[in-house]
Amino acid sequence: MVQNKTNSTHRKLSIQAGLNGLSFCVLDTITNKILAFERVSFKTQLTPYLMLKELKEKLSQQGEIGRNFSEVMVIHKNNMFALVPKPLFNNEELPNYLKFNAKIMANDLIAYDEIPNQEIMNVYIPYTNVNNYIFELFGEFEFKHSGTVLINTLLNQNRTLSEAVCYVQVSEREMEMMVMSDKKLLFYNQFEYKNKEDFLYYLLFSLEQLQMDLEKIQLKLFGAIEEGDPIYDLCYQYIKNVSVFVPSASSFPLEQLENESIDFSILSSL
Repeated sequence: MVQNKTNSTHRKLSIQAGLNGLSFCVLDTITNKILAFERVSFKTQLTPYLMLKELKEKLSQQGEIGRNFSEVMVIHKNNMFALVPKPLFNNEELPNYLKFNAKIMANDLIAYDEIPNQEIMNVYIPYTNVNNYIFELFGEFEFKHSGTVLINTLLNQNRTLSEAVCYVQVSEREMEMMVMSDKKLLFYNQFEYKNKEDFLYYLLFSLEQLQMDLEKIQLKLFGAIEEGDPIYDLCYQYIKNVSVFVPSASSFPLEQLENESIDFSILSSL
């Protein structure tokens, strides 16, 4: 983790926790400079117990980085979520929104975020063991689902765009896919893939279900992807309007955004 020392009373820590890896970012809220960042990718998908063990080990190594923050944000990255139209949302029915696509245990905490300006609620199961540990370490903190952060940020970056756009954040074994049109969210989901053919299948099947015209839709890939990568080239065979998306650099210096270890979702939460 790269770090610079500064006054801890103006530092915000963001942690993204997932079974495939962890991301950390520390921001000086006065100068708006990123002071520390690190991404840890696990060789195989871990259990929540082992993921917490990795998180504890990482935070214990950081010395000053691991303590004394004015704000702490935890982003839970998992596929245990459901998007619910706000008019149909009832906070007493949370398990019913998740029971068809997530295995719910009796002691699971179910949380929800509101996606601003979309009349959509994101209902999800956070990693309770992570939340408990972070509370013990830092006291009060804020937490959200990674989907909430990604959807809100991409919608804000495209307030003037009316045509259909498909964004895919690419990680080593995961893809987060979002489709928007006329400033409205049409689709968001996460998939785990083993090879480029899996990636293409999830992409094309989702677009087919949405009845999207492959000749017209813009596909914007970002994250662990570059032009000429096997996934990029395969997508280009089917979708001509494909490009590597560069997130807006207005908030942070460009050289910081270009560092591959900084996760877009964690940047968006700062």
